[in-house]
Amino acid sequence: MAQFLLETVWLVPLYALIGGLLAIPWSPGIIRKMGPRPAGYVNLIMTFLALLHSAIALQATWNHLPQEVFIPWLSTAGLDLTIALEISSISVGAMVVITGLNFLAQIFAIGYMERDWGWGRFYSLLGLFEAGLCALVLCNNLFFSYVILEILTLGTYLLVGLWFSQPLVVTGARDAFLTKRVGDLFLLMGVLGLWPLAGTWNYPELEQWAQTANVDPTIITLVGLALVAGPMGKCAQFPLHLWLDEAMEGPVPSTILRNSVVVASGAWVLIKLQPVLTLSPIVSSFIVAIGAVTAIGGSLIAIAQIDVKRCLSYSVSAYMGLVFIAVGVQQDEAALLLVLTHAVSAALLVMSTGGIIWNSITQDVTQLGGLWSRRPISGLAFIVGTLGLIGFPPLGSFWALLKLADGLWETHPWLVGIVIAVNALTAFSLVREFGLIFGGKPKQMTERSPEVHWPMILPMMILLGFVLHLPLVLQSLSLLPDWATLNKDVVLLLIWSSIFGCSISGVMYLSNIIPKPIRLPWKGLQDLLAYDFYTPKLYRITIIFSVAQLSKFADMIDRFVVDGIVNLVGLFSLLGGEGLKYSTSGQTQFYAFTVLLGVGVLGAWVTWPFWGVQFLDLMF
Repeated sequence: MAQFLLETVWLVPLYALIGGLLAIPWSPGIIRKMGPRPAGYVNLIMTFLALLHSAIALQATWNHLPQEVFIPWLSTAGLDLTIALEISSISVGAMVVITGLNFLAQIFAIGYMERDWGWGRFYSLLGLFEAGLCALVLCNNLFFSYVILEILTLGTYLLVGLWFSQPLVVTGARDAFLTKRVGDLFLLMGVLGLWPLAGTWNYPELEQWAQTANVDPTIITLVGLALVAGPMGKCAQFPLHLWLDEAMEGPVPSTILRNSVVVASGAWVLIKLQPVLTLSPIVSSFIVAIGAVTAIGGSLIAIAQIDVKRCLSYSVSAYMGLVFIAVGVQQDEAALLLVLTHAVSAALLVMSTGGIIWNSITQDVTQLGGLWSRRPISGLAFIVGTLGLIGFPPLGSFWALLKLADGLWETHPWLVGIVIAVNALTAFSLVREFGLIFGGKPKQMTERSPEVHWPMILPMMILLGFVLHLPLVLQSLSLLPDWATLNKDVVLLLIWSSIFGCSISGVMYLSNIIPKPIRLPWKGLQDLLAYDFYTPKLYRITIIFSVAQLSKFADMIDRFVVDGIVNLVGLFSLLGGEGLKYSTSGQTQFYAFTVLLGVGVLGAWVTWPFWGVQFLDLMF
C-alpha cells in the first residue's frame, strides 16, 4: 500500500485542484438552497486525503534515492518540454508541510469566514494555492516552475482581492500583483537566457552542466541576476518587498499560507538553482547582500509598525533574507531547515493574532492590551510561536539558526553578526507585539474580547503542539546535530541574543517603568522605520512617475500621430466622396470619357521612363 502511494504521489496536487473545482458551483451562487458551506467541507476532505497520501508516501521514501517521473508534453523544432517530477524525501516532506498547514488554515477559515459571502470562492482559491505549491515542490524543471509561480501570483491577486467591494483591498491586490510582476519579468528573461547556454531546464542536468560549464562571466552574471530577481519578488526581498505588506488586506486564513509557505516558493526555486548561481561570484555576493539588507531592514521596520499584520509581515521578509544568505554561501541544508521552522512558527503567530483581529475590530496594536486574562489560549500560542521563531533552545529555529551561523563561523564571521542581530531584533519585535496586545490593562477595544470559538482554537492548538514537538520530529529523522559537536560559542551567542532582545522589550512593554507610547528620541529615525525607509515614496517618484510620463507620451503619440494620420485619410476619403457625388451626371459618354482618361494617365505613367529617355535623346 505504501509503495503504491509512493508511486502515485505525483497525483497529490490533483486532490486540491479537484476540491477547488468542485467548490466553484457554490462560488457564484449556482447552488443556493444549501448555502456555500459545502464548498469548504469538500476542500477539507480533499486536503485531508492529500495530507494522508503524502504522509504515508514520506515514510516509504525516507532514506531512499530520489525517483524521477517524466510526462511528455511538447517536442518540436529541437525544443523538448517534458514535465519532469522528482519524488524524494525533501519534495514529499514539503508536500506534507503544505497540505498540513492548508488543512489547518481551512479549519481556521470555517470560524473566521463564518457567514462571509465569498466562502466558496475563497476555498476554491485555497485549493489553487495548495495545488500550485505541491506541483512546485515536485517539479524538476525550471520552465514549468516559472509557469507554476505565475499561477501562484495570479492566486495571490485573487485571494488578496477577495473582498473587492472595498477600495483598499482592490488597491492592495493591484499593488501586490504589479510588484511581483517586476521580478517575474526578469525571471522570464533569465529562464530564456539560460536555455542557449545550458541547453536544458531540468534541475539535475543544470547541476551537471554547472560542474563543467565554461561560459562568459558577463553573460552568466546577467542571467544569474535575472534568475535571482524572481525569487526576490516571491520572498519579499528589498526592494520588491512591498507586495507582502499590501497583501495583508486579504483574509487572515489566506495569510496563514502566505506568511508560511507561499512566501517560501521563491526560496525553493532559488535553492534548486544554487549550482547555476554559484558560477558567478558576483551573483552569489548579490544574493548575500540582498539577504543581509532585507534581514536587518525588515527587522528594524517591524519594530516601528503599529499594525499587527505589518509587524509579522516584515519579520517574514527578514527571515527570508536569512534564507537568501544561506543560499548565497551554499548552505542549502540550513536554508531548507530555516524554511521549515519558520513556516510552522509564522503560521502559529498568524493564527494567534488572526483571532484577535476577528472579534476586536481593530488591527492597531496601540488600541489593544490586557488580553492575557481574557484570551489565554491565544496568548500561549503567541508565546510558543515567538519562541519557535527565535533562537530559543530546543525549539526548531534555534537549530536552523545554529546550523547557519555555525557554517558561517569560519568563512564569513561578519554574517554571523547579522544572524545574531536579526535574532535579537526579532525577539524584541515579537515581545513588543505581545506586550502591546496581551500585556497592560484592557482598553476600549479589548474590554469585551472573549476567546474565539473552537474552529479557530482547534487548528491553533494542533499547530502549537507541532511547534513544541518539532525538535523531536527532527531528531527522529536524524536532522539535528549531536550536542558534543556543537559550536559552543555560536550556541551562547544565539541564546544570549534571544535573552537580550526579549529582556529589553519586556522591560519596555511589559512593565510600567517606561511611559507609553514609546518613541525614539530622534523623530526622523522613527519616521524612517515607520514609513519603511520611505520605499513607497521612492517608488512613486521613480518607477511610478516614469511609467506615468511614458504613458502620457504614448497617449500623446496615439492621439496626435496615429489618430491624426487615420483622421487625415478619412478626411481625404470624405472629400473625395463628396467631390465624386457632385461630379456625376448619369450620362454614359461622361463615364466612358472618365475611364479612357484614367487608362490614358495610367499608360503614360507606366511608359514614362521610355518616353523620358526618347525625349532626352531628341534634346541632346
